[in-house]
Amino acid sequence: MYTAPNVTGGIVGRPLALLAALGIFLAGVWAVATTPWTVAVATTSVDALPVAVPPTPRPSATAPVTPAAWTRSTLRDHLVAELDATDPGRALAELERITVSQPQVNDFCHPVAHDLGHAALEKYHGSVTQALNYSNDVCGSGYLHGIMEEKLAQSADPERDVTRLCGPSPTGSCLHGIGHGAMFVSHLDVAKAEQLCDRFGDRGQIGSCAEGIFMQLFEPDEDDPTALAKLPAAQLAAEPLYPCPEQPSVFRSACYFYAPIYFLQTHDYVHHQEAFGQSLRWCLGAPDQDGRDSCTKGTGSRIMKYNLERPVWDAAQCMAAPRDGQRQICVAGLVSYWNVNYHDTSARTRLCPQLAGEARDLCRTAAPGSGTAD
Repeated sequence: MYTAPNVTGGIVGRPLALLAALGIFLAGVWAVATTPWTVAVATTSVDALPVAVPPTPRPSATAPVTPAAWTRSTLRDHLVAELDATDPGRALAELERITVSQPQVNDFCHPVAHDLGHAALEKYHGSVTQALNYSNDVCGSGYLHGIMEEKLAQSADPERDVTRLCGPSPTGSCLHGIGHGAMFVSHLDVAKAEQLCDRFGDRGQIGSCAEGIFMQLFEPDEDDPTALAKLPAAQLAAEPLYPCPEQPSVFRSACYFYAPIYFLQTHDYVHHQEAFGQSLRWCLGAPDQDGRDSCTKGTGSRIMKYNLERPVWDAAQCMAAPRDGQRQICVAGLVSYWNVNYHDTSARTRLCPQLAGEARDLCRTAAPGSGTAD
């Protein structure tokens, strides 16, 4: 049976449905208005970082890094790179600046200057003339020594060239470099190196050449560990200052002068400062007075070289020498290295006034210059 629709119920339900839909709509509008919508930022993307907080730039692979304290290797690498990028003059000026700001660099600035001489000769394809255009006496003229030793080492005929490289009027510094080169050529064979120096004929020139021989023996290049192997421990234990007593007379003084380098290295002078006084006592083991004096002066030179920034302490080491006669010679060694380092004769006016008492008097006696200058 057919039943008619409830018209009254439909009319009443329609307004209620409309009201419900309106409520849902208004609730949605309210939710949209009050929800804190935020776009997520990908923190792993440098491009998505806020402009106000830029990313930290990565250091350049070629940016120079200045260490808190230079070592021989780091300083060499830094300065050779500077030389290659600019010229030897700038590298040597930088070396001098660094030795002033970090006095401990004086311990190894001379062999670093040698390395700059090698690098300069390579940069200028073996031209000594071009390399010498930038000559600088910093660090005891190590740059000049490096040029000469490298040039002699490259020579096809060292016996011919040994007396030609420094010209007709060779300086002592240039001859010193030839001595280093003689050790390169002879592969650290002292007797063969001495034969090359002997070709000069003049005793004074031979003596200057000998200095390079024994400096190279006792203070070899960093990458050449074989030099100290030339000094057998058994012979050193049996004979003080080996191999100096066996050398021909013209070479003996230079050997004794540089022998303290070996003693101080093997006694870790950096961490054991008493090694300097021990070296002065060790020198007394030389079999003759000339050997004792040369060794004492060499020790004084090393005391100043390794402690350039504290001359008063240096003088105190000399004044504590075990023999009275050693004090004057030791102070003369201090003076000699001071003048070498500053490539002038300023010890009398700049070093001696810093000292007191007998040390000052001995300094004035050893230093060249006016008798009344301070």
